[in-house]
Amino acid sequence: MTAESPSETLASPSEALARLAEERVDHRFKGLPPDADGLTVGELTGRRRNLFTDGFATPVLALSAERLEHNLRLMETYATRHGLTFAPHGKTSMAPQLFQRQIEHGAWGITLAVPHQVRVARAFGVQRIFLANELVDPAALRWISAQLDADDDFRLLCYVDSVRGVELMDAALRGARRPLDVVVELAAGEGARTGVRTEAECAAVADAVAGTRTLRLVGVAGYEGEVPGADPERVHAWLRRLVALAVDFDKAGRFAHTDEIVVSAGGSAWFDAVADVFAEIPELSSPVLKVLRSGAYVSHDDGHYRKITPFNRVPEEGALEPAFRLWTQVVSRPSAEQAFLNAGKRDAAYDLDLPFAQVVRRDGVERPAAGIEVTALSDQHAWVRTAPEADLEVGDWVGLGLSHPCTSFDKWQLIPVAEADGTVVDYIRTFF
Repeated sequence: MTAESPSETLASPSEALARLAEERVDHRFKGLPPDADGLTVGELTGRRRNLFTDGFATPVLALSAERLEHNLRLMETYATRHGLTFAPHGKTSMAPQLFQRQIEHGAWGITLAVPHQVRVARAFGVQRIFLANELVDPAALRWISAQLDADDDFRLLCYVDSVRGVELMDAALRGARRPLDVVVELAAGEGARTGVRTEAECAAVADAVAGTRTLRLVGVAGYEGEVPGADPERVHAWLRRLVALAVDFDKAGRFAHTDEIVVSAGGSAWFDAVADVFAEIPELSSPVLKVLRSGAYVSHDDGHYRKITPFNRVPEEGALEPAFRLWTQVVSRPSAEQAFLNAGKRDAAYDLDLPFAQVVRRDGVERPAAGIEVTALSDQHAWVRTAPEADLEVGDWVGLGLSHPCTSFDKWQLIPVAEADGTVVDYIRTFF
């Protein structure tokens, strides 16, 4: 794909997603029934096979159809209730089918992190993208500029966090028909990841943008999850700094060339704080687009995000439900205290927490995984410690809960979506 041929990405979402159903099932896709080889994904979906009895091979990652829908509806309701524009972070799943469902459930657009992810989203017709990163690669900038010039309905917002970055972006975008909309990224504090450290430096970056014809300043943004020693007080204080920066920029006339002012924040740990502080944004010279970017909600998890989700602090607003389960089999039981499962680092997220043994299936009967604990992962094995009361045999299926959706999706190219009885009703294609 080149900057000179943007039209190849302009298929409608329905057309592009329909093409996914035409893809042939084969050895590329882990866990699928071997006898499905040669079928299209659409044909396999139509057969409504059962995850447990119709030939799926362990390990296999599955998404719960019911829980996925619950999570989509819950965050749609939450964003609407709090007057937030929702642009969930697509890096979590890199699944265009889920992007489309998020948009159908009220998302304004999709947040992304790097040019490859933008190319995926555009290939599936996403019309609004928030690029939560400063982009200085000339080839990627020229490609995005060609996309903007070819499609007046396409909008992309991008971070800027340095004068040098502005200079590089300006040099790469010379000759563009449309300016690229940018927001100044305010860092969450010293030692935080990216972003401008002080308000004075933010002003200098904004002045650099104003000195170009290729960039247009439309707002401010940042990520509160990087606040050092994050707690409610510190996070609220930083978010108020972000809002104050927007107010100061507006008073200084820095948003004179935009008809709406973007203020954006929001990971998956503090979106309640974002809702609180963004509700305090005063009237500015143009309407304010309050963009929330939380992305892990779509699948949620059984570890990290289950512990830190804001819904733990505001239970009256509802609760997300973990939608992932990795199904494995016991392949070795060398002692009464130890067992091994046939899934490891190639299959399960392990950067935040190890997988959690949740249920055991034997002869079609499912029961809690009492006395069973995953203690380590090798490339293709899970090390399991078993208590004396654990009833576990070679051949048993063990359902594992996972922690951290972002490093769970990326290990699977085609993920079955199963109803509670095991009927597979869809397959989610990922692009990492």
